Amino acid sequence: MILDDLEARGLVADSTDPDALRDLLDSGPIAAYCGIDPTSDSLHLGHLVSVSVMARLQRAGHKPIAVVGGATGMIGDPSGKSAERVLLDGDTLARNVAGIRGQLSRFLQFGDGPTDALLVNNADWLSPMSVLAFLRDVGKLITVNYMMAKESVKARIEDREQGLSYTEFSYMLLQAYDFVHLAEAHGCRLQIGGTDQWGNITCGIEVQRKLGRSPLAGLVFPLLLDASGQKMGKTAAGQQIWLDPQRTSPYAFYQYFLNVADADVGRLLRIFSQKSLDEIAAIETAHAGDPGKREGQRALAEEITGWVHGAGATRRAIAASGVMFGGALDDLTDEDLEPLLGDVPSTEVARDSLAGGIRLVDALADVGLAKSKGAARRLVAGGGVYVNNQRVSDPELLLTTESLATATMLILRAGKKSYHILRAG
Repeated sequence: MILDDLEARGLVADSTDPDALRDLLDSGPIAAYCGIDPTSDSLHLGHLVSVSVMARLQRAGHKPIAVVGGATGMIGDPSGKSAERVLLDGDTLARNVAGIRGQLSRFLQFGDGPTDALLVNNADWLSPMSVLAFLRDVGKLITVNYMMAKESVKARIEDREQGLSYTEFSYMLLQAYDFVHLAEAHGCRLQIGGTDQWGNITCGIEVQRKLGRSPLAGLVFPLLLDASGQKMGKTAAGQQIWLDPQRTSPYAFYQYFLNVADADVGRLLRIFSQKSLDEIAAIETAHAGDPGKREGQRALAEEITGWVHGAGATRRAIAASGVMFGGALDDLTDEDLEPLLGDVPSTEVARDSLAGGIRLVDALADVGLAKSKGAARRLVAGGGVYVNNQRVSDPELLLTTESLATATMLILRAGKKSYHILRAG
């Protein structure tokens, strides 16, 4: 059922007692939680794997609980980190929690029903606890030896340069208590997370066992890596891929997936797509038959951009992407071309000047597509200049308002990849 589907999609790296977990998931609706560190006011691409698993669990009839770490976020999880995080102040933390809350509502159905998602903040139950109460009720249950054996702790302690502060060392127990609290307050039976969370998840299960309460389960999925083993989620320039359209435009988001390696297409479709495994297999087969058409990347980019940013933004991203591949600009609008403005250089020109006519060679030199007017003439004469993706051959051509592809924009191109947008103001 749902566990088999998650396994077939490559979303199970490890779990506690697979047979018992399968029985638990098949027995009826259960509550399953996933923690999110509020280190930013936006989720990024790495979080989308967690969101995908929560969404699949909900569609299978289970109740996802998203825990925003308002308390643990003030400490920082050492798992998978080589250095201690900068501690967040209260105002920043509150802003980040609010931003994440808004984004999650796009992917999960929240409400009061038995399978509606629930969003909670662990500051609500951790902040009121005194240090003495926590040490008495939780700290005494787990030995230092047990914690030291966890890979996330061991790796940092063995790093003589960075070490591990007591603050971070306490994180595992705090997250363990989250699981125990959610089990008691909301009947939560399962915690999910990336493989770097395995130690924290099993610690919560152990605390629950020591308290003599109902057994809990854990499931971890692989971190988002490409075929070469490198962490995914950043552009070639090192920029993070955010889910916030103000940080990463839908066009840039679409382009990221349009440019993934062939070897990653099928795996990413299985992780993120709502298509059946048979449909995905058919896409992989078609893609393998002619990789140059990039059918797999297009299917992936279109579906995941639609999921994150909606149909309208995806349509504009596809239209803008087509322009960058030399496509026609017929019937496009300013709104369709706006996604390009964050990635393509642009220059504003007075509409009156454009109405009077601007020589093409002057424009090419002025915006830097040619080193000089003489070079611009030679470039035009050699067939290397395009206006709105239409090749031009007349060096004396005047650009006018009639040259605009949309209400305010026209696109100049030199060669295959050098673009510049003129905007009539």
